[in-house]
Amino acid sequence: MADTTEDLLPEESSNSGNIIPINIEDEMRGAYIDYSMSVIVSRALPDVRDGLKPVHRRVLYGMEELGVNYNRPYKKSARIVGEVLGKYHPHGDSSVYFTMVRMAQEWSLRYPLVDGQGNFGSIDGDSPAAMRYTEARLKRIAEEMLADLNKDTVDFQNNFDDSLKEPTVLPAKIPNLLLNGSAGIAVGMATNMAPHNLSEIVDGITAYIDNPEVTVADLMHYIKGPDFPTGGTIYGLSGIRSAFESGQGRVVIRANATFEQTKTGKDQIVITDMPYQVNKAVLQEKIAELVESKRLEGISAIRDESSNRDGIRLVIELKKEAVPNVVLNNLYKHTPLQTAFSVNNVALVKGRPMTLNLKDLIRHYVDHRLDVIVRRTKYDLKENRKRAHILEGLLVALDHLDAVITLIRASRDPEVAKQGLMNGDFMTADQKKAFLANPNRTLQIVDTFQGEDQNFVLSEAQAKAILEMRLQRLTGLERDKIVEEHADLIKLIADLEDILARQERQYGIIKDDLAELKARYGDERRTQISHADDELSIEDMIADEEMLITISSEGYIKRTALSEYRTQSRGGVGARGVKTKDTDFTEHLFTATMHNYLLFFTDAGRCFWMRVFNVPEGNKTAKGRPIQNLLNIESGEKIRAVINVKTLSDPDYINNNYIVMCTQQGIVKKTSLEAYSRPRQNGIIAVNINEGDRLLDVALTNGSNEIIIAVDAGRAVRFNEEKVRPMGRTATGVKGVELAGGEKVIGMVCVVDPSTAQLLVVSEQGYGKRSDIEDYRLTNRGAKGVTTLKVTDKTGKLVAIKQVTDNDDLMIINKSGIAIRFAVADLRVMGRNTQGVRLISLRNGDEISSITKIEKEEEEQTEGLEGEAPGTPPEATPEA
Repeated sequence: MADTTEDLLPEESSNSGNIIPINIEDEMRGAYIDYSMSVIVSRALPDVRDGLKPVHRRVLYGMEELGVNYNRPYKKSARIVGEVLGKYHPHGDSSVYFTMVRMAQEWSLRYPLVDGQGNFGSIDGDSPAAMRYTEARLKRIAEEMLADLNKDTVDFQNNFDDSLKEPTVLPAKIPNLLLNGSAGIAVGMATNMAPHNLSEIVDGITAYIDNPEVTVADLMHYIKGPDFPTGGTIYGLSGIRSAFESGQGRVVIRANATFEQTKTGKDQIVITDMPYQVNKAVLQEKIAELVESKRLEGISAIRDESSNRDGIRLVIELKKEAVPNVVLNNLYKHTPLQTAFSVNNVALVKGRPMTLNLKDLIRHYVDHRLDVIVRRTKYDLKENRKRAHILEGLLVALDHLDAVITLIRASRDPEVAKQGLMNGDFMTADQKKAFLANPNRTLQIVDTFQGEDQNFVLSEAQAKAILEMRLQRLTGLERDKIVEEHADLIKLIADLEDILARQERQYGIIKDDLAELKARYGDERRTQISHADDELSIEDMIADEEMLITISSEGYIKRTALSEYRTQSRGGVGARGVKTKDTDFTEHLFTATMHNYLLFFTDAGRCFWMRVFNVPEGNKTAKGRPIQNLLNIESGEKIRAVINVKTLSDPDYINNNYIVMCTQQGIVKKTSLEAYSRPRQNGIIAVNINEGDRLLDVALTNGSNEIIIAVDAGRAVRFNEEKVRPMGRTATGVKGVELAGGEKVIGMVCVVDPSTAQLLVVSEQGYGKRSDIEDYRLTNRGAKGVTTLKVTDKTGKLVAIKQVTDNDDLMIINKSGIAIRFAVADLRVMGRNTQGVRLISLRNGDEISSITKIEKEEEEQTEGLEGEAPGTPPEATPEA
């Protein structure tokens, strides 16, 4: 033994020279980084382009290779797992099988990618059957993920043993990451992405393609929030907004519940869906446990009546003294009936993990689809060019059929025949010379064959195709088919080249693909969205009182309680309403309630948005604040029209009401209110204004009103609103009234019921009248109109028209700031062809600056102000 030991010592000593000393700290750091990057890139995080982790991608690709498409028979799950394990994913079979199982569970994925047959588990947490008992195939929507995979649309890489190729990403016609979300825990980071509704995502992506500068807030008008496969209701918008804007947020989900009564009169709570990723059986056990421990009161029994046909139905019976709402709120508080989904949008972008907001996710998907479409088009172009090249060779052979047959029959072997065809031995010298001189000959226009000898008549590929041509292709009918196919290919090649040359066509293809997906797979939201009970908006703390909004010519704005103004008789001098500078005067005066939305339209055709409660408050003598401090209005731009809208969030309201505009040159335009429901901080384009024109008036209509436009010369035209078709937000509009030289439009009214309303007109010298709207005959849009007030030096030009009834009051303010308010009922109805009566006494060349109608208040007091006795207007003077 001693000798043996001594013999071994020199050998050990010689081996010690191969040991390399290293720092264990550096080795552990390097090994851990390698491990963590492997987990991040190859296991836990999805790719932003197709929303898949490597194992999901390999399962789908393996099923595609195995041929288990949606319209083919199911195959055993064990067969599919074996295919994926043996070719692409050399890990445990359970990892592959449970990945496939999850992609088949309707409560796990919003849009399942695998169609499973057999026991694939349940929402109660039951395990799926063993893979030898279940069968599966691809869902049709999953094949949209794999479409065009064989057209060089994505890069391929070697599999684990370099024996096969697998895709690094799928073409992903559907935005899978946004639709189904993803969850995974990596090293030092994690991802938890929520699923969304396909129809909303398609609309959001389309909006992004139409306007790449769209904001996340704009996208939220299309994508309302996560849409979980198990339904429920999201409470609160702040978590959704945070997740969409920053990529991280907390979304609170509640199960939906209804109250029912049994035949014996007992109350019961019925749960009809579950929050996402909540185990129904565990929830039931949790409720039972809380009832038993007396932490939940008022519950007598709980049972599960769920079924595959009727869906989830968890019944909670209550004791007689229990209050259903109180019990339900306690269930939300103490059980997973209310849970929170923590959004953390982390995905791989070019191999690196990044936190992405909603717009980032859409942008990366669109960029990927753009790359796929370009690569697919290049592939199709290459293949169609090859086919066109072959067809051109066949046509050449058919044009010289007898000579070609003679050449082939005289050839010793196929190689000699091929060479003879390439050399053009079947042509005469003159024919060959003319053919080679043709500038459009195939060898010069097809990239694939440009490297061949330009003196050849046919390429090698064409010669082979001629030799392999079947005799039946020599018939006249078959020749016509070749000619027709060749002509179609030339058109297709030109179309493909146009797609590659124009990016707008590439984006158009993406939109068309998305529209097709929406039509085929789009469905209604399963998850509802509601404000949280404890989420109070500012409106809840502000009384919806009526206010008078005043805007001066120099842009000062304020709101004043309407109760500050008292009622006078017409003809009075009035009370001081606004304290302005000598050069300023009130230009806009109208009423609105505190909760209304104000849409400001400038003379340049831009629109701005403000809530009434955000308008600075001031008494009736206050000047107000400069509107430029509140809105981002450009220098030199003036507010020309302001309308108040009750809401901008109700789809029925904004889609069934219209904004009608009128310019000083008589142009009118009608656009859906929905187009103006999302103004930006810097304003939006409301209407395209022609040079020399400016926006004058705006009205809110229901689409079936009558429009009356008045001209300063004293004419008015009346026509149906239907004669103005709805247009886009940035359109110019159409002619509303015919103007003579120097005439200008001074106002527009939109009438709902002409039989009950009258038209009030006022001149610049304080004369006015009201007439029945029926006195103005209906004409076509663009007519000259009829006389509405006889304009004289005494009356001055027409300055305003208003639609009024006996229930209205009238507020008039002149340029010196004097205001008067009186009841419209005090002004009798007159004929259209009259001069009118004096409405307000003007002094020292003063003129009317602003007129508005006000809803009549109860118990009005009629009195003169500032010691002035109410004036008595003269009788109406008929037109001569």
